[in-house]
Amino acid sequence: MQGNRILTIVVTYNGMKWIDRCLGSVYASGMPADVIVIDNGSSDGTPEYVGKHFPEAVLISTGENHGFGKANNIGFSYALEKGYDYVYLLNQDAWIFPDTFSRLVDAMEKNPDYGVISPVQMTASMERPDPRFAVKCLDRPLAEYVAGNVYEVPFVMAAHWMISRRCLETVGGFSPAFRHYGEDDNWLHRASFHGFRTGFLAGCVAVHDREMRPFEKAASMRLKCVASVVKVSNPLNCLPWRLIVQPMELLAISILRCSSDVLKFIVPFVRSYPELIDLRRRSKEKRAFL
Repeated sequence: MQGNRILTIVVTYNGMKWIDRCLGSVYASGMPADVIVIDNGSSDGTPEYVGKHFPEAVLISTGENHGFGKANNIGFSYALEKGYDYVYLLNQDAWIFPDTFSRLVDAMEKNPDYGVISPVQMTASMERPDPRFAVKCLDRPLAEYVAGNVYEVPFVMAAHWMISRRCLETVGGFSPAFRHYGEDDNWLHRASFHGFRTGFLAGCVAVHDREMRPFEKAASMRLKCVASVVKVSNPLNCLPWRLIVQPMELLAISILRCSSDVLKFIVPFVRSYPELIDLRRRSKEKRAFL
């Protein structure tokens, strides 16, 4: 592990509530890491606070909200240009512990077939795993997982991703097909397409401090629409089949859930097929979208 260089990428947007604890946790890490902050046009003083209190961090202010994927791609390009060995994606509403990085890097050195390894993502109270992490990654009580073992999962939220340079150089950046939600699913599908595994490290923890509120119907339906874009964009899926099935699936959802939003999405979704097919093709290339 000696000599491994880590770049932590933090995308901010009105993140004053968390930014001190988020960045402070990185600088308190037992394994040193550099930080790049890409601010997506915050209006609450976040970039000014970062510049004053964390002058060692590289700060890039975009002046507008580019979305999660495009902003992180700025950090990805910087990491590859500067020769970092690992990249850590860290949400602004998340933080790590002093041993998080050292445990993750050790696990990645021992398991080079993994392109992404996440810590166990906990709530701020540390009393339980983040609910979405539990749904997506756990199939048994957390206490039953063996500390130090890496467990393969098809998906883990990008609030905490340790990515190897080899994986990043191969997969590239987030696809512009996604602006908000779905970009992390697509990136991991592409990593799997290139032969990389995704997992979490039992016994290694970090926090994702988000307020878990029930989705309103409109928000839930928007995610159903995004899911169709994810399925068409997945290089592991049979494309002709998906192009046929997804509109029918959306129509069924619109009827069963009485959602006019989903119904209105179908036509523009189908019209976007040429662009989505082209982006899907490009997503298979090395360093795609960077």
